[in-house]
Amino acid sequence: MGGADGPNRCTALTALGGGGASSTIPSQTGSDDEPGGASLASGMERRPARVAMIGAGQLARMTHQAAVDLGVDLTVLAESAYDSAVLGGAPFRLGSPSSLPDLLSAAELSDVVTFDHELVPGAHLRELERSGHRLQPSPAALQFAQDKGRAREAFRRAELPVPEFARVRSVEEVEQFGERHGWPVVLKSAQGGYDGRGVHVIDDAAQASPLLASGSAAAREWVAEAFVNVAAELTILLARTSAGHTAVYPAIQTVQRDGVLRHLLMPAPLPDAAVDEARELAVTIGRAIGATGILAVEMFLDPDGRVLVNELALRPHNSGHATIEACETSQFEQHLRAVLNWPLGATTLRSAAATVNVIGEPDMVDPASRLPMALAVPGAHVHLYRKAPRPGRKLGHVTALGSDPLDALERAQAAAELLTCR
Repeated sequence: MGGADGPNRCTALTALGGGGASSTIPSQTGSDDEPGGASLASGMERRPARVAMIGAGQLARMTHQAAVDLGVDLTVLAESAYDSAVLGGAPFRLGSPSSLPDLLSAAELSDVVTFDHELVPGAHLRELERSGHRLQPSPAALQFAQDKGRAREAFRRAELPVPEFARVRSVEEVEQFGERHGWPVVLKSAQGGYDGRGVHVIDDAAQASPLLASGSAAAREWVAEAFVNVAAELTILLARTSAGHTAVYPAIQTVQRDGVLRHLLMPAPLPDAAVDEARELAVTIGRAIGATGILAVEMFLDPDGRVLVNELALRPHNSGHATIEACETSQFEQHLRAVLNWPLGATTLRSAAATVNVIGEPDMVDPASRLPMALAVPGAHVHLYRKAPRPGRKLGHVTALGSDPLDALERAQAAAELLTCR
């Protein structure tokens, strides 16, 4: 690791169950578990590899598209026949990710079970594993994406840079945290929140009272975090196999509003030192928690140039959508390669790129009705998810390539605005 505290981080993270981190990070590294690893492809010449994906949203939809190209049989567990992946042609079983019988049914004819979200009870994941199903990522790794408090505690023990935080369950504990670290305070649901859900910036303890007392939230744990003055946000996306082979994508700068990613720039136009540190942190975390498949590590860059780890996702991620057009191997193909323990593809950047999310707005028409206008923008690659419009919902995205990320952003924004004009 770079910097004087590198060896301490590696030693501490090894205790979480992984190996040490290399001091240099190429785009693809060798195995840190066993030479070459045993591939799931061995002995499978007579039938395709079979993957069950829990969830049937747009991430599953785009993973299905990659599975078609690889000849992989992907089946999704969908809650509705109108889920995005199902409407995209993915074979499916109807069921709930919170139902153990439905999960077992989805897993029974698969070689590997993977996920397009983290909203599966940990006890069910462990039961699937005990029943002999191969989960990629494993329940032990997924817990770090499912429980923000657990992840924060593990990173602090490993001396990784994270915002000051504490688990809280009462207004008094929130007040004590605010008195120690200052206001405002960021109050996050420890489990279940994403796209800004379960994340609240509060100016005093009184604002925490209705949050902690409302409905089922009273039974949940919360994480209080010191407010960070964020200069930029970035994501490091990597893929890792069960044999330990790792491939790292170029850094991605993300721009969020109301907790939802609005657009991204690839490669991130940020200082090299910050990007290098972020890559090392991501690879170290991936090895330490035993991540398999795609791992997205979201980070903050503060005005002083410090990199702080924010959150993890162990699945294809919104910040990686530009890889479809911009990289040699998309994150969706790479996820399948990784969970099947197949050789990973190159992450080489073909071109600078930008992606703009198409977000639902009040009273907007279906973006599909405006698709021809958006396609008239030179170089715009439009992806629509066939989701009914509603405010704040991700309905699709537009990626454009360019001579630099800002050049690409101008064209991606032009096409996205045409899709969302009322």
